[in-house]
Amino acid sequence: MYKTKAYSAAGATSALAYTTIARREPTAHDVQIEILFCGVCHSDLHTVRDDWHSVMPTVYPSVPGHEIVGRVTTVGSAVTKYKSGDLAAVGCLVDSDGTCPHCKAGLENYCPNQILTFNSPDKHLGGVTYGGYSDSIVVDERFALRVPANLNLAGAAPLLCAGITTYSPMRHWGVTKGKKVGVVGLGGLGHMGVKFAHAFGAHVVVFTTSPNKEEDALRLGADEVVVSRNANEMQKHAGSFDFILDAVSAEHDINAYINLLGLDGNITLVGAPAKPLGVSAFGLIMGRRSLSGSAIGGIPETQEMLDFCGAHNITADVEVIPIQKVNESYERLLKSDVKYRFSIDMASLKAE
Repeated sequence: MYKTKAYSAAGATSALAYTTIARREPTAHDVQIEILFCGVCHSDLHTVRDDWHSVMPTVYPSVPGHEIVGRVTTVGSAVTKYKSGDLAAVGCLVDSDGTCPHCKAGLENYCPNQILTFNSPDKHLGGVTYGGYSDSIVVDERFALRVPANLNLAGAAPLLCAGITTYSPMRHWGVTKGKKVGVVGLGGLGHMGVKFAHAFGAHVVVFTTSPNKEEDALRLGADEVVVSRNANEMQKHAGSFDFILDAVSAEHDINAYINLLGLDGNITLVGAPAKPLGVSAFGLIMGRRSLSGSAIGGIPETQEMLDFCGAHNITADVEVIPIQKVNESYERLLKSDVKYRFSIDMASLKAE
């Protein structure tokens, strides 16, 4: 066991502050990674503030962060995939049972015994796992991912959550050239959805409540932008979409988008509104449409996504911040005051 610098929250109303935490010494199958950048995800904020108490109560102290990019510093004796000096990444998962049907299919993200990067039981040290707001992390090599060398590392960090969260459902529902794809909401998730749909060759339409986001949407790869409050604009697209990615976490009318789907069209939720959405059965029945959800991706698909990003030079649009401004970033995140993701330069932690 060794100590490493970190930022943690002592309670639901506490600000994140400097501390030190324990990490395990690398075992035979582990890699130790010096963390260079860590993205800031809404899940970090929700966990720190115990917003999801009824589903997954937060254990304090809490060290969030699951969009991790860094450099391998030590490898265990049985490690075969990495060597010291390699770039590596860690996403939302650090372990799973490895034996269930989901794990065997490379879908560790649906394993009933998955271990999240933070706030999950730590079988090595006891307590809970600690995330990427820290100097270093130790993970089993099965849950470390290769980072293409051509990618900007600050922009690559959010790929480990925002990236795979939007990539996975598009791959699952067959987004390819010639498909018409909608992206609802142009935020941290939505802007990645636009980039991927464009790279897949689809005709991309962004739906937003903010007319001033049109220029940015087009820059990111959208072919059209629809202001969703305009009923006439919405009606023009009725029954025409193959796939719609809904990245909105606020309460909204899901039926307005279901009605835009064509025959056998699908709308997938990756945003998670706090209140249940009211769904009209007839909107789904009349057109054999489907409504689904999707959670991150398995390790093989996450690696596929990173390789795809390397081939197409795709990263998140980020604002790089020092760790000392992380509390400010949370307040700004609540106001959607970021284009489109915060990425923490973990070198700033050395100053503590």
